[in-house]
Amino acid sequence: MTQYFLGIDIGGTKSHALIADSSGRALGFSHQGSGNPRIVGSQGFSKVLHGVVHQALVSAGISKHQLSHIGCGIAGYNWNSEQKSLLTTVQQSLDIPSASVAIANDTLIGLLAGTSAEWGVAIVAGTSCNCRGWDQNRREGRVTGLGFMLGEAAGALELLIKARQAVAFEWSQRGLPTALTQAFMQVTGAPDIERLIEGWATGVYQLRPEMVPIIFQVANEGDPVAKSLIQWAGQELGSMAIGVIRQLGLETLKFDTVLVGSLFRASSLLVQIVDETIHQAAPNARLIQLSVPPVMGGVLLAMKQSGIIASSVRETLLKSTANLLK
Repeated sequence: MTQYFLGIDIGGTKSHALIADSSGRALGFSHQGSGNPRIVGSQGFSKVLHGVVHQALVSAGISKHQLSHIGCGIAGYNWNSEQKSLLTTVQQSLDIPSASVAIANDTLIGLLAGTSAEWGVAIVAGTSCNCRGWDQNRREGRVTGLGFMLGEAAGALELLIKARQAVAFEWSQRGLPTALTQAFMQVTGAPDIERLIEGWATGVYQLRPEMVPIIFQVANEGDPVAKSLIQWAGQELGSMAIGVIRQLGLETLKFDTVLVGSLFRASSLLVQIVDETIHQAAPNARLIQLSVPPVMGGVLLAMKQSGIIASSVRETLLKSTANLLK
């Protein structure tokens, strides 16, 4: 009887589900919005889980009781103490007693999706940021995933906060003039720099992740302040990776570092700075930009539970997932 595997990626902005058979042939895909339990709460998490899986089952043309194994990456799953409650929520929300379930932080399914080695380091730079890794024995290294609060950067939100500070520095004459000011005035409709800052201070204007391309555009046009922000972001992301590399003792080894998230796709300069920063501590690291949805790693996590060797299905899964998403 054919086995079916379900991968789930619950993210801070969007959530995906992907179903494949034991040969690696992708059969069904679906997407919904944020399911991060720290953002939408337990009920919202459960609702997104149920919805995204139901849509994937419809897309694949199978019933949930045909699923044998499930691999779920969850944004906001930061501590071992959360495992029991999150696993219970996943099991109860999906109500498939016959299927085994494995959960992980969503950064790790990005790692599985990006490298055939099944170990190494993954850096996420999307709405926010994270970094985790495995050594060859699946020992885990990590940062907290809690952003600025504990000194970790830079996803879209952190980069936007730094850009806002740069505009404020121009206004107070603590810093250099920057074309970011005019760009933010244009997108918000603020008539001048003082009204822009007042609007930010009073909540009239909000920073939104979709504003990040403004920073990259201004940097590409040569603005030194915007370029310095991207330099800062790359060094911060690289620094997180170095911490994980040191935790796992990978400094002298050849390994893959998978870059996950929209910021890496938006800026070659950001990727260059991350690469340069990491190579200061780990000269043999190889950077890979993830070109498939991280949820593919959820399928591989599910398959691992049944003993399927990832390398035997990886190419089929890559190609069939790409075809499914055309």
